[in-house]
Amino acid sequence: MKHKKNKTKGIAVAEPEELKEAPHSFVIKRGKIGKLGRALMLDMRKVLEPYTASNLKIRKNNVVKDFVAVASIFHVTHLLCFTRTSKAMYLRFCKLPRGPTLVFKISKYSLSRDVISSLRKPVVLSKFHLNPPVLVMNGLADENDLKCKLMRTMFQNLFPSIDINTVKVSQLKRVVLINYRPDDGLLEFRHYAISLKPVGISKPIKKLVCGKKLPNLGKLLSVEDLFNRDLGLSESEGEGLDEVETERHVKLTENTNKRGNLANEKSAIRLTEVGPRMTLRLIKIEEGLMTGKILFKQSLKSDDNVESTDGQSNQDE
Repeated sequence: MKHKKNKTKGIAVAEPEELKEAPHSFVIKRGKIGKLGRALMLDMRKVLEPYTASNLKIRKNNVVKDFVAVASIFHVTHLLCFTRTSKAMYLRFCKLPRGPTLVFKISKYSLSRDVISSLRKPVVLSKFHLNPPVLVMNGLADENDLKCKLMRTMFQNLFPSIDINTVKVSQLKRVVLINYRPDDGLLEFRHYAISLKPVGISKPIKKLVCGKKLPNLGKLLSVEDLFNRDLGLSESEGEGLDEVETERHVKLTENTNKRGNLANEKSAIRLTEVGPRMTLRLIKIEEGLMTGKILFKQSLKSDDNVESTDGQSNQDE
């Protein structure tokens, strides 16, 4: 006797409310921006994960209206658009669906691969982008300056806010630092990985607890030898600064998934830059979505080619 297979109907699962309310983004390019420009665009998508379309495909016949039309379906609130002229590369931050739009000239940039390759001990980024970054801003507190106020609002709304009452220490894996220099009008964009190292314990115990490999303890005659001998483990980069620089010390409120970092004990915060790195200059603020009344415009005396880490200009395709 043949039994009919029961076909299960697809059931729509409602998304959590905090997921809907979190800011989502599209990172796209318009026109030809070169291989280095495309790599920078993909790095920027990594920064904005997990609330961005990491594998978004862009066709030649797509226009900005196409992305705006589907933005509400996917709860997309911001659009980042890379463009390039014969002289420079630009990055637009747009608030959907009606603006405003902040246009930045990319004066200098470094790709993530170049930043990581310069480290003596590269950071492992396996589950690095599962949690959104912490946003830290500096130099944008002037309420009387319109451009500072709009930049601060745009960046604040680009990243999800953190509830200090519910957030877990293990979820804080990276930080985005935005530093505005009013003297020359440049804005520095940096991306760091966060790590914790226990402090206040002896060096042999720290190596034993935090080391990746268990040392050979067969030659030790007693527990006292553990404190008197060098266990032969490599010393991590910046370990001495963890003990000396007390301003980096924090008292943890919970245990973390990293060995040695326990609740009610002190640990040192360590930041490791992972890129991308950009130096931006605000040149225009438009009231609408890439159109409308111009609220701010910066006149540029020179419009040199954008500089990248490998010394090439953005003329390659």
